[in-house]
Amino acid sequence: MSQLIIPAHYESCLDLKQTERAIKSIKDFFLASLSTELRLRRVTAPLFVLRGLGMNDDLNGVERAVSFPIKDMNEARAEVVHSLAKWKRYTLAEYNIDPGFGIVTDMNAIRADEELDNLHSLYVDQWDWCRVMTAEERNITFLKKIVNKIYSAILRTEFMICEEYPSIRHFLPEEVHFIHSEQLLQMYPDLTPKEREDAICRKYGAVFIMGIGGKLSDGKEHDLRAPDYDDWTSPNEEGYKGLNGDLLIWYPILDRSIELSSMGIRVDKEALLRQLALTGKEDRKELFFHKRLLEGKLPLSIGGGIGQSRLCLILLHKAHIGETQCSIWPEDMRRQCHELGINLI
Repeated sequence: MSQLIIPAHYESCLDLKQTERAIKSIKDFFLASLSTELRLRRVTAPLFVLRGLGMNDDLNGVERAVSFPIKDMNEARAEVVHSLAKWKRYTLAEYNIDPGFGIVTDMNAIRADEELDNLHSLYVDQWDWCRVMTAEERNITFLKKIVNKIYSAILRTEFMICEEYPSIRHFLPEEVHFIHSEQLLQMYPDLTPKEREDAICRKYGAVFIMGIGGKLSDGKEHDLRAPDYDDWTSPNEEGYKGLNGDLLIWYPILDRSIELSSMGIRVDKEALLRQLALTGKEDRKELFFHKRLLEGKLPLSIGGGIGQSRLCLILLHKAHIGETQCSIWPEDMRRQCHELGINLI
C-alpha cells in the first residue's frame, strides 16, 4: 500500500526549471568527485541480463525481476537488472583492472514490487561502483576508509550546490559515525531495525551501520542481503561478523533516516560457500557467475550503489523522490502532492 509522508509547512527551495538544472549539476559533480576519490573509470552497463546465469542481483531474495522473452533467441528470457552487484565484479575481471582501481556506471532498474512512498519508486537510478582490492584489505579498517571517501564526495557536492543556490542551506554533519548492527541492537533492544536506524541517525546525523545480512543475538537480521555478493559472515577485528553495511543520514524535512548507499567487501570463495549454505542456496554453485568466483577467476573487490535521485532529494531539500526523477505514481498520491506544493516531475 502506497504511503505518503506529509512534511509540515513544506515549500520547495527551487522551482521546476531550477530543479532540473540542479539535478544535472549534482550528478555531474558527484560522479567526478566519486571517481577521483576511489579511482574509478566509467563503463557502459546493461539494462537487462539473461536469466539463469546468476548475474542479476537478488536484493533481499523476494523481489520479482521484470522479464521478457527474446524473439530472436528462441524465446530465451531476459531480466531487467535489480542492480549490477555481480555484473560489476565480472567486468572488473574482463577489463583486467588493477588493485586500487575500479569502475563506475549509471545503473537503471525497474522494481515492480516496491511500495511507493516519498523515497521508493518503480524506477531506480544509482551509481554502481566496484573496485579491485587485495586480500590484506579485506578488513573493517579498509571498509571504513572507503566509506569516508564516499562521504567526502557527498559533502563536497553539498558545498557546491549550496554555493550555486543560496536558498539551500548546509545540514550534513562533517563525519560519519560507525556502528555494528549488533551494537545497535544492544543500544535499542526494544526498537525495530527501522526505529533503531532513526534513533542512531537522529543522534549522529550520518551513520554507517555494519554487518547487515547475518542473524543478530535476537535471532533476527537487521535487514536481509543476498548470499552471493556482500560478505556478511566473515569475522572482523572488532569482534563482530560482517564486512558490509548501509550509509544513512538523518533528514529533517521528512523527520526520518534515509539510506543513501548499500555497500561492502564482496564475498571470497569461503564466504560465498558459507553464505550459500546458511541460506539454502547451494544450487547456485552451478551458475555461470558463481562457478567463475569459485574457480578464482574473479578478483577480490569492494563495491556498492549510491542512489542518484535520493542524493538529489536530500541535497535539494525535496520532500518526495518524484521531485528528482520521472516515474509512475498512484493518482491519489499525485493529487495530494499537488495540493501540498510537491511538484512531481
